[in-house]
Amino acid sequence: MTRGSWALPDPRQAPAGVELLAVGGPFSADLAIAGYRRGLFAMEVAAGVMGWFSPDPRGVLPLGSVPVSRSLKRSMRRYRVTVDTSFSAVVAACADPDRPGHWITDDYRAVYRDLHSRGVAHSVEVWEGDLLAGGLFGVELGGLFCGESMFHRRTDASKVALVSMARLLATESADRVFDVQWWTPHLGSMGVVEVPRSRYLDRVSAALSLPPVLSPPAR
Repeated sequence: MTRGSWALPDPRQAPAGVELLAVGGPFSADLAIAGYRRGLFAMEVAAGVMGWFSPDPRGVLPLGSVPVSRSLKRSMRRYRVTVDTSFSAVVAACADPDRPGHWITDDYRAVYRDLHSRGVAHSVEVWEGDLLAGGLFGVELGGLFCGESMFHRRTDASKVALVSMARLLATESADRVFDVQWWTPHLGSMGVVEVPRSRYLDRVSAALSLPPVLSPPAR
């Protein structure tokens, strides 16, 4: 896809282990979607400048086999979970500038509000009474769900959001992909594994042909 003289890179042509594949581009909902379809996602790397990443290896959560400890089961009974009822509030909480590693900008938030209005970006909300205790948001394209960020204000609330989304996405098809970008020790404890980029891109190609679970079908 091109905008003027600028084009998204092809991750299959990237050297092994290189993650930041391009810098720039007029960041928009359309370009973000095109990036996801290619196996790319955007993050700001300098003020007003987006970088396009394709981690190698990629963090992926296998659906249907998310480990749930006894204490997490108790937490899941404690909280109430909803979907797409407070998308903007979830994104705002993830964008809290006081959070370590803050990276979500106002421009980024505007793009994802646009994606949400198109029925492509979704959130899971975890409630303790009337308090938004945790949540996550991401983008679903066909059978590909790309998790962008999550947060918690109460114990285990982000874990509950992750497990709840995984259960929503788990269907009879083994081709669905829950992408979490990078493996971390925390995500590893939730069952996330690392997948070589070439294998991830093959899985994305297969997943995109599936119908979405959360998004309305294209008309």
